[in-house]
Amino acid sequence: MSELTCGFIGLGLIGGSIAKAIKEALPGTRIIAYDVNQESVALACREGVADIAAPSIDQSFCACDYLFLCAPVSCNDENLRAVKSILAPGCILTDVGSVKTSIHRHVEAAGLSSQFIGGHPMAGSERFGYANSKALLLQNAYYILTPSKEAAPEKLAAYRELVKKIGAIPLVLSCKEHDFVTAAVSHLPHVLASTLVNLVRDSDSPEGIMKQIAAGGFKDITRIASSSPDMWQQICLSNGENIAILLERYIQVLTDAKAAIQAKDAQALYALFDSARIYRDSFINSSSGPLKRAYEITVEIADRPGPLASVTALLAENGVSIKNIGITHNREAAEGTMSLEFYEETAMNRALTLLTQAGFEVKSSF
Repeated sequence: MSELTCGFIGLGLIGGSIAKAIKEALPGTRIIAYDVNQESVALACREGVADIAAPSIDQSFCACDYLFLCAPVSCNDENLRAVKSILAPGCILTDVGSVKTSIHRHVEAAGLSSQFIGGHPMAGSERFGYANSKALLLQNAYYILTPSKEAAPEKLAAYRELVKKIGAIPLVLSCKEHDFVTAAVSHLPHVLASTLVNLVRDSDSPEGIMKQIAAGGFKDITRIASSSPDMWQQICLSNGENIAILLERYIQVLTDAKAAIQAKDAQALYALFDSARIYRDSFINSSSGPLKRAYEITVEIADRPGPLASVTALLAENGVSIKNIGITHNREAAEGTMSLEFYEETAMNRALTLLTQAGFEVKSSF
């Protein structure tokens, strides 16, 4: 496993994160990379992540054991034609797209089904590009595999082991099942977040009062609206049928909620919120649920210069890596809080200990 050769066509946030995770878990792996943004590949070479910078999709990739298609979905047709002439017989061809049925169709049309196992790491960030990639992005994330019917079982087994090696959790689904599931838990939420943001924008006063006082709850459920519009445009075009089915169901749910509110139906309103609470809590309390428990703490901070820097400096000095930082400015949820999210439970526990010992009031999400 440590003598792999992995090729990457496209080296953005996800491709870069997978490459870094493979290099970290299996240092002997040789990585060949091509991207239209040559600076991304140059940076990967300088960091020791990529070993070979390919000038194009050429013979450099002939020796690959795995070839990851990580360019935008709209490039898949052209890239598959280029790949077909250089793909070694034993190579596992895969991708990282969040829609799988379309890529499976393209692969079948190209005659590459026997080598193809679709891949979708359920990880990401509002930031994009290789510069923001991290090996830890994949830690404990579900990595969905969608093997073609012609793919050999031993190839799937090998890919599953690779996914485990880089710290992710493999889950095998059919491409159609994958697309319906991700439409519900990933694609539809992005549509809802963006439309909610636009609703508030269009309903706001000329003075922008709604924007000014937008609180923790609103920011939490609309955070993903800051994602790449190009990517989400392509996802909606590729998986539109599933998204539309679920959107229609959601419109009916909203209609029912509206009716309950207008009728002042206390029982229906309580059932709405209580059933959602119970089901949502089951996500984070189950190791096999669709959402993994967040490694997050909140730190009470005073409204004066210094505390924020003290917290981050203390953790940095002790080698604790922070995944995300959030600040509650308006006191809606708590009296001046700083939320810190970590990649691992051990890092969260270390931060809890350090900050508590330093005199900060800290609460854990666990």
